[in-house]
Amino acid sequence: MKKLGFGFMRLPLLDSSEPTSFDETQICQMVDTYLEQGFTYFDTAYMYHSGKSENMLKKALVERYPRESYLVADKLPTMFLKEPEDVTRIFQEQLDRTGLSYFDYYLLHCLDKENYQIAERLDCFAFGMQMKKEGKIRHLGFSFHDSAELLDTILTAHPEVEFVQLQINYYDWDSDNVQSGKCYEVARKHNKDIIIMEPIKGGKLANIPENAAALLRAQSPQLSIPSWAVRFTASLPGVIMVLSGMSNMEQLLDNTGYMKDFAPLTESEYQLCLEVGRLIRKENEIACTACHYCTDGCPAAIAIPELFELYNREGNREEYGKQTADGGKASDCLACGQCENHCPQHLPIIELLKKLTEKFEL
Repeated sequence: MKKLGFGFMRLPLLDSSEPTSFDETQICQMVDTYLEQGFTYFDTAYMYHSGKSENMLKKALVERYPRESYLVADKLPTMFLKEPEDVTRIFQEQLDRTGLSYFDYYLLHCLDKENYQIAERLDCFAFGMQMKKEGKIRHLGFSFHDSAELLDTILTAHPEVEFVQLQINYYDWDSDNVQSGKCYEVARKHNKDIIIMEPIKGGKLANIPENAAALLRAQSPQLSIPSWAVRFTASLPGVIMVLSGMSNMEQLLDNTGYMKDFAPLTESEYQLCLEVGRLIRKENEIACTACHYCTDGCPAAIAIPELFELYNREGNREEYGKQTADGGKASDCLACGQCENHCPQHLPIIELLKKLTEKFEL
């Protein structure tokens, strides 16, 4: 497999405020181009694009290409599971949504301390192995958002899984919250194949501070800034796939251009990426990836990622007023904590919203 995966999480939209307003013409063109370049791996999930990503995958890929020409990864949403019947019901619903009879890669989605307990209580690993036995799953794994210590616990308890999907990028490599580097080493210790998510950290590593960007341009002026982030992860031993949530044809052409004949980073380039990561962290921005896991079920309907983005780019009160005109101000936060429980970056969202209140409302 070529190492670039097409993530169906940040698809091009006709209306940026409506996550299901797919630009279907452009998406189909992107799928065509991606396959023409020799890439085959598509990644979706039950909750992406307000539950419509799997349906879009069916339209753009499954109904238009022979099954043997591509690979599909999907995920069991552990955060939505309440009873044992939910597991079977949602799995069948995913097959129906995608129009597939089996998944090439299937993951228990977003395991952290809380979701791992759900997966254990409902025997999700055993369910995955049964589906594999029945031919409805080819490879079983899980995606992970927690400490390296918990990852080691899970992989020790479940040696049957074949791969693990980790958030790894040069920004988070030494992070105490995400622990990219430590989690990578644990996965290697257990001899698991590794799939990378968030290599560009939700786009944060595509638009980096000028002093950091200058270092990368000085090294290789012909390469795009995002290419360094993707190549950093793809160069790591044991990595079989790097996912990119490509939002337009320009991004797809850039990614496929340098990944078609992939050349791993040299040691000096690897160290340069780590130096750039340190420079970016000094900016003290809110390290949100705009995954929107925090907004699902927010009782105050706060557009948390959008407000964090406004804060990071030093927006003004007028912009803040327009963003919150229909409600959902930072000061509306009830401190219920559900957002922090679901944040893959482990951000102190409640405290950060207090900072936004001080900046934009007081």
